Amino acid sequence: MVTLNKIYTKSGDKGTTALATGERVPKHALRIESYGTTDETNSVIGIARLHTQAMPKLDAMLGRIQNELFDLGADLATPETDEKLEYEPLRILDAQVTRLEAEIDEMNAALAPLRSFILPGGTPAASYLHLARTVCRRAERQVTALMELPHERVSEAALKYLNRLSDFLFVAARFANLGEDGHGPGDVMWVPGATRESGK
Repeated sequence: MVTLNKIYTKSGDKGTTALATGERVPKHALRIESYGTTDETNSVIGIARLHTQAMPKLDAMLGRIQNELFDLGADLATPETDEKLEYEPLRILDAQVTRLEAEIDEMNAALAPLRSFILPGGTPAASYLHLARTVCRRAERQVTALMELPHERVSEAALKYLNRLSDFLFVAARFANLGEDGHGPGDVMWVPGATRESGK
């Protein structure tokens, strides 16, 4: 259990922060950027959920994901090491990735096949889910960059989770535009070159 009795500690006043292992690193370190952007993804999903109350199935999925993004943050905040830690670190599991895939398939089954790219918009829920998707993609790029650094390790399941989550958020945005009753406005389609002609 996490206990937070004091919100400010002043320990980061010199520009460093502690990983879960106790090691102090610069606040701009790529590992910190990675789980910071994961937290940002979670915050945008929280805003999206202000608009998914009428879609209980989707809202429940998003609630589970918000909890799992804290799991992912804990995973990224605890670098993999060959040294034995005093505790069992919390890691993302392949089963969590598999559940995302099942939920993607479930939502996608209700959607019409895509014949063009779609614009990020539509209902408020869909718009925020598209924003969450783009922030999630940024987190994924940061994690892949982190993995390429010497002496840095990230679990494969953590990266797969981010990759699958961005897919989930894309499909969830489409699902939110359709609505659980199937009577929503639907996707906002990209029309290539639509504004190139003068007067339009």
